[in-house]
Amino acid sequence: MVYHNEGVFKSVDGLELYYQNWYPEVKAKAILVIVHGLGGHSDKYSNIVNHLTAKDYAVYGLDLRGHGRSPGQRGHINAWADFRGDLSAFLELIQTQQPQSPIFLLGHSLGAVVVCDYILRCPKEAAKLQGAIALAPAIGKVGVSKFRLLVGKLLSQIWPRFSLTTGLDLSAGSRDEKVVAAYAQDTLRHNLGSARLATEYFTTVAWIHAHAPDWQIPLLILHGSSDRIASPEGGEIFYKNVGCSDKFRIEYPEAYHDLQADLNYQQVLADIENWLENHLP
Repeated sequence: MVYHNEGVFKSVDGLELYYQNWYPEVKAKAILVIVHGLGGHSDKYSNIVNHLTAKDYAVYGLDLRGHGRSPGQRGHINAWADFRGDLSAFLELIQTQQPQSPIFLLGHSLGAVVVCDYILRCPKEAAKLQGAIALAPAIGKVGVSKFRLLVGKLLSQIWPRFSLTTGLDLSAGSRDEKVVAAYAQDTLRHNLGSARLATEYFTTVAWIHAHAPDWQIPLLILHGSSDRIASPEGGEIFYKNVGCSDKFRIEYPEAYHDLQADLNYQQVLADIENWLENHLP
């Protein structure tokens, strides 16, 4: 049996954000905290939740501001510090609820950018974590047209809340047609990004790469070789520059962006579980 709870927590600016968690019947070995990608939400990771709770892990997921069940303009932030503050407040909540539990972070796509930024910007807090997993990290070329990127850059200062559809292809998420069909019916999902989000994103990615040598905690990077949404090259470059020796990277041949829901998801989940087991205290 898995125990599922839902709730809200206040972020640094008072915004009440949605979160949920899943606990096994027995005492959890550790907690995996999932940060979703652009347009996504915490419901997207049921394969990870089902696999890990069966292995006696607890899983927490939040809906970032402007996403899922959380408030805020869809796909908009005023500054990247908004996302950083959301994750920081969420981790404080979890540490208050479960002060003795080891915690791992998993960021998917844009969520991996949020995770990497937090770990590098907040090294004292990051040192409390057991490690981090970057699932298809969007830290290289992304599948958004140059026109949309140019519009975002031009409007960021004069009309930061201006939004465009990202133009990302749903079918680029998974090779499983049933998964893609479910995405199309997902009412919590959106495909919007504001001008300010675009410029903050590129600034943050550049900063992350520049500070990769400062990385200090165990890191696992997973990517699909046929990912058309977030190029695997960005993650490979980051991996090579990360200063910590406890790092590992897997690239799955022909796999797409949503590795947790692609045709090879069982292998991905097994690799995540093995890495977690090897990094328990």
